[in-house]
Amino acid sequence: MKYCIRLTIIVLLGVLPVTLQAQRRNSRYNSYIKEYAPIAVEQMKKYKIPASITLAQGLLESGAGTSSLARKSNNHFGIKCHKTWRGKKVYYDDDAPKECFRAYRKVEDSYEDHSIFLTESPRYRFLFDLKMTDYKGWAKGLKKAGYATDRSYANRLITIIEDYELYKYDSQGMSKREARKLEKLLKKKPWLANPHQVYIANGLAYVVVREGDTFKLLGGEFDISWKKLVDYNDLHKEYVLEPGDIIYLKKKNKKAQKPYDIHVVRDGESMHSISQTYGIRLKNLYKMNKKKVEEYVPEVGDTLRLR
Repeated sequence: MKYCIRLTIIVLLGVLPVTLQAQRRNSRYNSYIKEYAPIAVEQMKKYKIPASITLAQGLLESGAGTSSLARKSNNHFGIKCHKTWRGKKVYYDDDAPKECFRAYRKVEDSYEDHSIFLTESPRYRFLFDLKMTDYKGWAKGLKKAGYATDRSYANRLITIIEDYELYKYDSQGMSKREARKLEKLLKKKPWLANPHQVYIANGLAYVVVREGDTFKLLGGEFDISWKKLVDYNDLHKEYVLEPGDIIYLKKKNKKAQKPYDIHVVRDGESMHSISQTYGIRLKNLYKMNKKKVEEYVPEVGDTLRLR
């Protein structure tokens, strides 16, 4: 019997604390990536700046190429004039009124200048000691070095890179030996290329299943026995995970957290799906409601105790 443990159940009940931004990709972002990824990779090979970082900064700073600065001046990185700039200038209100920004003849020039700006500035020099694939280190380093005043700048870059899988472009800057080594590693640990986002609901950590996930792969990623994952989620070892399934990473609670005291059964729900929604162990849900596992099937309108 297939169990219904879809994410939509939790969303409808309003107990999911986060949005699934990664599942709703912006078509404008996709178009930008398709157009400028080759340039970012070219710059990476020339200047050793991760293509993922360059693309994420371009997306963020230019609004995926839609900002006035990007459209009118081809400046995709919000780079200001500074004393050394001898090229064309434009003026926009930013941190202060009428600030001077660099203007370029074409977008490619903006990408080239961005690379030169990072490589020639002493305050960014430490970043080039990081591995090409360490996009998190680069993002945090850029913020630390003062590239942007936004406190969440590093996290915003990392989110864009992971949501749009930009890290895939970074491997193109490796040597053949490094690429082979990474390929072998990813065969053993495929989750390293795109780790799961961990969410919290009902006081419990959980992940949302993606295409191709198995209990063994999830167990390897989180260093948990796959058999324990099966047990934690009241499933059986033959169950085939499907995209959207909720998988808790630790044993569920004996009762629901406040303020959830009762649940009125809706169409399509099962005792298992309800136990997943509230993070309650299945046997405890049956016990609280004095129901027998082998006999009771919830019907629409039934009222179940959760505490």
